[in-house]
Amino acid sequence: MQAHPLGSAGVAASMIILSLLGCGGDRDVSPAAGQAAGGDRPLRPVSEDWWFGGAVCYGPHRDGQRPGGPSPTAAEIREDLALMLPHWNLLRTYGASEFARTLLAEIRASGLDLKVMLGVWIAAEEQRDERGAVRDRSTAAVAANQHEVAAAIELAATYPDIVVAVCVGNETQVSWSPNPCPLDLLVAYLRQVRAAVAVPVTAADDYQYWTEPASRALAREIDFVTVHAHPLWNGRQLDEAVPWLRNQRAAVVAMHADRPVVIGETGWATAMADVGDQARLIRGATGESEQAAFYRAARAWAAAERVPLFVFEAFDENWKGGDRPDEVEKHWGLFRADRSPKAALVGEVGP
Repeated sequence: MQAHPLGSAGVAASMIILSLLGCGGDRDVSPAAGQAAGGDRPLRPVSEDWWFGGAVCYGPHRDGQRPGGPSPTAAEIREDLALMLPHWNLLRTYGASEFARTLLAEIRASGLDLKVMLGVWIAAEEQRDERGAVRDRSTAAVAANQHEVAAAIELAATYPDIVVAVCVGNETQVSWSPNPCPLDLLVAYLRQVRAAVAVPVTAADDYQYWTEPASRALAREIDFVTVHAHPLWNGRQLDEAVPWLRNQRAAVVAMHADRPVVIGETGWATAMADVGDQARLIRGATGESEQAAFYRAARAWAAAERVPLFVFEAFDENWKGGDRPDEVEKHWGLFRADRSPKAALVGEVGP
């Protein structure tokens, strides 16, 4: 669900920070080929002795800002942190090389009781033919991916009191991915990160991918599975949403019984356009009352069954989607883009 256009900031510097991981489609993704398989680093929110209570996906870009373009200031991030803290104590970011350093520095400087699952955005760097041979490679995407990896490794070491996990890649394996990454490339990045950090490492993808037997090759490389499951995008009405969410998670758990399963994205939008995929796929009503009902029901289920769940997302981001103001991708936030709260957060007390 999270779009992230490739930015140019830091690309040149990244060529110095990291050497190339290698190219082509012949990498071995068996556990013996790289670092030890995942699964032995527990994520703190999954443990029995600490319940994180509330988690949220955080994109900080306000009107006029976007990934790869103008970024939020430290003061704007401080404002966001103050708004999020009463509701959530675990944040998920999607990238490490832009605003993440400012975010972590502000959390530490303010002494906030907030933890972060730090994202590593992996852009599409190769196109391959049906035999797996490389047809085209983007040197800019390679450099940007390496810059992301280097930033995440550095930040996890600098902020071990805040960074509780690193998520490498976002929706790179599902069939409809807008930023596909060959499995061997993703595994190489995962192994590089996991060898260099002490915290658990994961990869995020749609439930449709994680319920395929082929996903076991990726799951064995990570410490826990991060699954996206959006009932709204999957044609569900509001009264079907939480039962559907529960069923999709159960299917992923059944496929990956040896890994904890975290819901990395789920939510309900407050507006949608009547064109394109959103008009074809979405059947449930969108709006603030519907979002509030889903949010409260999903959080109640997660708390009752101690399911780690990141709601998507903290703030509306108007850079997403097309030009129409009612484009659905702009309206998943629990806060509006102007930082005013939507109905779901009115009267909510504590994470």
